[in-house]
This record gives sequence, structure tokens and C-alpha cells, in this order.
Amino acid sequence: MATFLYRIGHIAYRRAWIVIAIWIALVAGLVGGGVALGGQTQESYSIPGTESQQAIDKLAAVFPQTAGASVEVVMKSADGDPLSSSAHRATIDAMTKQLEDVDGVASVLDPFSKYAGDAVSKDALTAYTQVQLDKASTDVSQKTIDGVKAVGETGKKGDITVAFGGQVFQDQTFGLTITEGLGVLFAGVVLFIAFGSLLAAGMPLLTALIGVGVAVGGVTVVSAFVPVSSSAPMLAVMLGLAVGIDYALFILSRHRTQLARGVTPEESAATAVATAGSAVVFAGITVIIALLGLLVVGIPFLSTMGVAAAFAVSIGMLAAVTLLPAVLGLARGRLIPKPTSRIAKRALAADEGGKPTMGRRWVNLVLKAPIVAVVLVVGILGGLSIPALSLDLNLPTGASEPKASDAHQAYEMLADGFGPGYNGPLVVSVDITQTTDIQNDLDAIRDKLSALDDVASVGPGIPNQTVDTAIIKVIPKSGPDDPATKELVQSIRDLGPSIDREYGTPITVTGQTAVAIDISNRLTNALVPFALIVVGLSIILLMMVFRSIFVPIKAALGFLLSVFGTIGVTVAIFQWGWLADLLNIETPGPILSFLPILLMALLFGLAMDYEVFLVSGMREQWVRSKNRSADGRGDARGAIVHGYQHAVRVVTAAALIMFFVFFAFVPEGTGAIKGIAFALAVGVAFDAFLVRLTLVPAAMALAGRAAWWLPRWLARILPNVDIEGESLQHHLDDVDWSRGQHGAISAEDAVFGLDDARIGPLSIEIPAGDALVIRGDASDRRVVAATLAGRIAPVGGRVQVLGAPLPSESSRAMRRVTLVDIAGAEAAFGDRTVGDVLSERIELGLPWYRLSGTSGQLRIWISRLRDVLRMPQLAAETPIAALAGVPRAAVLVAAGLAERPGVIVVELGEMLASEPATIELLAAVSSLAPASTTLVLTAAGLCADDAIGPRAAHTLDLDDPAVTDRKALLS
Repeated sequence: MATFLYRIGHIAYRRAWIVIAIWIALVAGLVGGGVALGGQTQESYSIPGTESQQAIDKLAAVFPQTAGASVEVVMKSADGDPLSSSAHRATIDAMTKQLEDVDGVASVLDPFSKYAGDAVSKDALTAYTQVQLDKASTDVSQKTIDGVKAVGETGKKGDITVAFGGQVFQDQTFGLTITEGLGVLFAGVVLFIAFGSLLAAGMPLLTALIGVGVAVGGVTVVSAFVPVSSSAPMLAVMLGLAVGIDYALFILSRHRTQLARGVTPEESAATAVATAGSAVVFAGITVIIALLGLLVVGIPFLSTMGVAAAFAVSIGMLAAVTLLPAVLGLARGRLIPKPTSRIAKRALAADEGGKPTMGRRWVNLVLKAPIVAVVLVVGILGGLSIPALSLDLNLPTGASEPKASDAHQAYEMLADGFGPGYNGPLVVSVDITQTTDIQNDLDAIRDKLSALDDVASVGPGIPNQTVDTAIIKVIPKSGPDDPATKELVQSIRDLGPSIDREYGTPITVTGQTAVAIDISNRLTNALVPFALIVVGLSIILLMMVFRSIFVPIKAALGFLLSVFGTIGVTVAIFQWGWLADLLNIETPGPILSFLPILLMALLFGLAMDYEVFLVSGMREQWVRSKNRSADGRGDARGAIVHGYQHAVRVVTAAALIMFFVFFAFVPEGTGAIKGIAFALAVGVAFDAFLVRLTLVPAAMALAGRAAWWLPRWLARILPNVDIEGESLQHHLDDVDWSRGQHGAISAEDAVFGLDDARIGPLSIEIPAGDALVIRGDASDRRVVAATLAGRIAPVGGRVQVLGAPLPSESSRAMRRVTLVDIAGAEAAFGDRTVGDVLSERIELGLPWYRLSGTSGQLRIWISRLRDVLRMPQLAAETPIAALAGVPRAAVLVAAGLAERPGVIVVELGEMLASEPATIELLAAVSSLAPASTTLVLTAAGLCADDAIGPRAAHTLDLDDPAVTDRKALLS
């Protein structure tokens, strides 16, 4: 990956304006497209497959009048007179008539209707009108909502306070305030302190903001076609800003350090993208995988949030490795730190000597008594986790809305006038197809429901028009987010089997409250399996990166400490109400059902960021010290200090930026986003400063050299993930070597074949335009030929073909080297004509805009074949099978040359039966090939002089023991 990113860094740096223009076009296109399509966020809390959702779907079919969203118009007397007074009754009647005329309203049931039940409070000061809309909450138009709210003015004129409840009136707006802007400002301050340059500090902000524009634009476009929660775009903004700034910070920090050490700006940018960028891509992919893991929970709105967040992270990652190097290409040498600056001094500072940095002093303090640091961190986070034992999960209700909102006021008015249970009525669906005494059975079921604990009232059973389903409305004594209501739902479900046996009428519980309870239960049940998946994934990924057992287990346990500590603090503040006023939390209550699982997914990736950037430097130094030490034991403590002091500054800056960006969404955040932002801010702080920067070095010190132990059998199984740029350094060394070579093909101590069947080491130098003749066993010469063509990687040594080092630039070599297998080609093209074979290969060698010139090129090649072979009768229509051995082989070689290669490799096989035929074919091949094209000819007993036509010839005999190493076969 590092080599690939290195090339991307070079391309973006050199073509800066093109890359920047592409990103700007993406922002404009997606944002403009979202606005043009009218994309809007909307809440849709549904959970397919649960009893409550199945009952809702069934009722939508058998009770069409209940399929749409419902609205409660809650009224309270403002002058103290009962609502049953003639003046108030007249106002309520006018409001009812006004509601019936609203487009999108299916039915209106005023509180004094005989079908309304107990819709008027006992003191007659509070009442509610039930309004049924003709569409689901996700499809209700703003015009309908405005029409319903217009009756509030009518009520106000009649001394009636009016508020509106229902899902359609919950806050679904998406907007940013000045507070969120302050988070970006604080991030800019941290960047300026870290880089000591306004220009450098502005680059991560610029790339992150452009990435956020793309992410939000994409989410807006999608919201025009599918329901998207109002929390999704805000989550995209938060994550896009945080990871966008942090990822760019990691790369830019490496770039500035390299500039201070004298690396040229372009090379530094490409190398920073390749090394720090590899860690960025690794960290980004882990976040994306964790977020997409939310899809397996099977809850649509949570899946939408996970996909939106994953999209924002992927855009931030792509911006860091493409847009940032383009911006660096515009800045060029202006980012080079001054020799006397703090940045330059830190970059050039040795591990020992000079004034120790704050990070060095901190790690020295931790390492003096590492067990104390471990106990303190575990104790602090363990103590903060205690409130998590009281975790109560639920979906947002009117109680959690801002106090000034209609939804919250309606909730409070209903609770004060009737009791909290009226805000979350339950609907019991009864299947009455198997009973003949419908009304008596429904009355009996009603009595059984009334006898349950926490039931305030039970309405009569109402059958539908086809008399196959009835509904019974149950009002709990407790509110929709009260644990007692959850127990009541379970009690009704537990009662179901006995009702079915006694009356033959299966029952199910539904309603928005039941749906919310089912969602909370599913999320609670999914929390432990999801945590195990995330922890297991982190262990496997880190084991691949660091080649260690201890490092990933320590990282996973630290992650769990951070999560539980964060959930504990969130419960204490958002559920218990501690410091609620300070954080502008108006209505403490149950924690969002999806917050813990979303926190795990998000914090997992962020924690892996810090782990990778901190420990990768430790591993690099550990490997270096192990290789240098005489006994191979290495300096474990020195590796910790080295890696820590070189990474602590960038990790600290990244964590502070994340904290400020997330926390900025807390004071003015609305709905679900406030709790999510707070949990992420606290989680980042705990994980970065307590776990990664304190617990990690202490635990590593206690483990010593055992921290880097990995069983050999496991090391063989695990793939090697290079995020430290080792493969890139090998590639750069090979590139430098290849630039010093003068031949079209060069090999220096090159070993071909496989680990257990080696050919070599070989050293060759073939100038451009010469011929290399390879003879020997068929399998050996084919392996060597395929390696030179870039199809097989060499086992060892160095090989370059046309300036492309192998294997790191094998794709480049493959584009300029053509392979022709005479025997295989004869079998494939035996029934085709000369023109067919040549035309096909000519098209491969021409760019798409010149394909019209195929016929002209075909005529040229046929003319050359006629001259070389002295066959004037040769034509495009001549079948390949009609040609003799040498002419047929010459045509196939010409087809390969039609691709315009720099090197052509021809496997002649066993076809040459005589020396005259050999001489004739070699002369034909030499004549057909341009003078600059290098020939590689392979055959079993091919003999060639020092020259083939005008070309110098070089022979490589693979049967010669001097050039073939068979030790691996013999051992």
C-alpha cells in the first residue's frame, strides 16, 4: 500500500490544480444536487421483524385509518375556566373544523366526541384532540404540518394554550451554530501551536472542510430518495471535521519533519503520504468497517447513520491522501521550517541530550513506576464506569425535546393533566377471526389487561369493518421512557398465550412506545456481541500490524476501559442530571438506545488511530535495536521512550482537535446529536490521555521484551501489513539502483523461481536494442522470461526492465513488455487469418482516440512481413494455419511487436527443427523489431552467434551450474 500511496502523492503534488478542481467540482455537484433534489432529513424509527412492527404493518392493512401518522393537539385552559364551558367549546369546535379542512388530515376526533374516550382531564382544564393523517410520519408534507399548527392561533384567541405532540413534531432540523464554529477555531489554534505556522495550520482545516462539504452533499442527495435521520448529517459533519483534520495533521506533521531534515518538498510530500498516509488509510478502514458493522444489527435508521458516518470518514481519508498533497504542491518550499524554529529543532533532536520535551518528561515519570500508572488509570476509569450499571436506554420522546418546543410542551401538558402514560399509549391488536362471541371476549380481554400492574386505563375493543381484527388502547400509569412501561409491555406479551388458549384470540402489542421498547431491547441484546466483534477485530488487525500478542490485547482492554468510563460519565450527566445545567441539558432522562453501540463503533477507530501512531514508532525502534544488539535481545525500554517522544506531540494535538470539534456540538446540539457529541468528546479524551499516553507505555514497560512476542506459527499465518513504509524504502532503493543502470534489462544477484526451487543468483546487463537468448529447461526459461516481463516477482536480488524495478513496478514493466508464446499462440490463432491476429494486437497498442488508424497500421505490418519473409502473396486474408513454421512464427512475433513494446519476449518452444530454420527465424525477428526494441528469445537448444542481424546477442544458459542454484531442491 505504501508504494501505491507514494505514487498518488507524487501525482497529486505535480497535478495540484487538477486534483483541487476535481474536489471543488465534487462539492459543488453533490451540494447542488442535494438542494435541487430537495433532500430533507426525517425520523423513521422502525425495526422490521419485531412483534410491534409486524403488528403496525398488519394494522396498516386491516385498519387503513390507522396507517398514517397521528398527532395530538393538546389544549389547556389559559383563563382557568373548564374547557367544557360554552366559550371554550365553541373555540374547540372551530379548531376541529379548521383541522378537518387541512390537506393531508384523514380524521379528527375532538375531545368531547363519544368515541374520544377520556380525552378530557378530570378537572376539565386539559384535553386533547386526536388527529389522524393520511400518510406515514416520513411522508407528511410541511404544508400539512403548518396547517395543523395554524389552529394554535385560533386556540390562543379563545384563551386556550395549544401544543402539538406526535413524531412529526419532533425536532428534525439540521443546522450549525456559532458554537460548532468555535470548535473549528479551537482546532485551528491547536494546529497553529503544533506547526508554528498559519499556512501549515490552515491546510488541515481547508482539506477537512472540503471533505465535509462532499460528505454532507452526498448525504443530502441520498436523503431525497430514502429516509435519513436528522442526526446523520450532523454526525457526518462531526466525524468529517474530526477525522479530516486529524488525518491531514498526521501526514502534514510527517511532511514538515522531513522538510526540516532536508528532504525535497515533492519527495517529502509523497513519502509522507506513503508512510503516515498508510497509517491513516489503515485507521480509516478500521473506522469504516466498525461503522458498517452497524448494518448487521438490522435497524434501518441506525444503518443509515452508520453508512453516513462511514461515508464521511472515507471522504476525510481520501481528502488527506489526495487533496492535501495537492495543496502541498501549491505551497512547495514555503512550508520548510526555519533552522532556528522549534519545529526544526524537534525534528533534528536526538533521543538523548538537550532539553527534554514535556512528552519525554511524562514518559520518564510513567516508566519510573509503571505499575502505579496502570493501577491509577484502571482505578479512575473503573470508578467512572460505575454509573454505567444504571444505564437505561430509550428512543427520544417529547420529554427529551427542548423545553421551548411544541413536542415537549405537549408532553408536559398531557402528563400534568392526565398522567405520564398518556404520552405513550399502547395498542393491543386482537385477532378475532376464531371467536364467535366477539364483544364479550373483547370485554373479558379488557378486564384482564386492566388487572395488570401499571395500567391507568383500558379502552374498549374496537373491531375493524371486516370484523377480523380489533384494537384495544392501553394507557400506562408510567411514561413512555419509564422502566415500568417496559415491564408492562412484557406483562401483556406474557399474558398473550393464556388469552389465546382461553378465547382463541392471539394478541400483539404495538404503538410507538412498544416500537421504542423493542428497538431498545434489540440494541441492548446486540451490544455485547457487537463489542466482542469490535474487540476481536481490533486484536486481529493490530496483531497483523505489530506482530505481537501483547500489544493488541492491551489495546483492546484499554479500548473497553475507555468505552465503559465514557458510558458511565454519560449516564451520570445525561441520565442522572449531574452538571446538566452547565452543559445546557434541559431534560435529563434515559440514554439514547443507539448511543452505546454507535460510541463503540466510532471510538474503536479513533482509538486505533492513536494506538497505531504511538506504538508504530516503538516497534520501529525495537526492531532496529534488536538488529543492532549483539545478542539480538533489543532495548524494550529505549524503544518505548523513542516511539513515545516522537509521536506524543502529534497524538496530543490530534486528540485535542477531536475533543474540541466534538464538544462544540454539545452546548447547542439538539436531539440525539448532543449525547453522541458529548460521549465522543469524553471518549477521545479518556482514550488518548489516560489509555494511550499513560496506560500504554506503562503496560509495555511491565511486559518488557515479551510485549513483542509472537508465536512463529502465527507469524506465518498472519499477513504482514506494512504501515511503517518498509516496503516503500525497499522500492525507493530499487528505484535509485535502476536509475543507475544503463541497460534495457539489468539484474544484480537476482534469484528467480520460488523459495523452494531457485534459479540464480544471476547478474546480467542487456543494452537497449540487443538480444538476450535464454536456453535451458522449459520450466526454468519460462520462469525467467515471465519474471523479466513483470508477470512473476523475483525471489531476491534486483531486477529492472526499461527503468522499472521489479517487483514494485511490475505493472509498469508489464505495459512495456510483450510476451509471445509461439506454441501456445499457434493453438489459439490456428483458425484465424493474418489480418485478424495483427488487427487485434494493433488495437491494444493504440490509444482509444487513434483506433481509426488500425487499417493503416495493418497494411504497414503486412507489407513489412512480405519484405522480410519474401512472400509477396501474403495477405490479410491468409489463414495462419496455411503458413509454414517460420512464416507463421514471424506473423505471431509481428503481432506482438504491433503493441509497440520496449521489450519483446518470444518463447520459441521446440518448433525449430533445423539450424537453417533457426537462422531464418532469428533474422526475421531482428528485422521486424525496431532497432530500439530489446529481444528476449527462449528455446531449448537455441544457438546464436555473438550477433543476430545487426543486434549484439547475449546468451544465458540456465543449464550451466555456474548460474543455477539448486541448493533448495537438494536440501
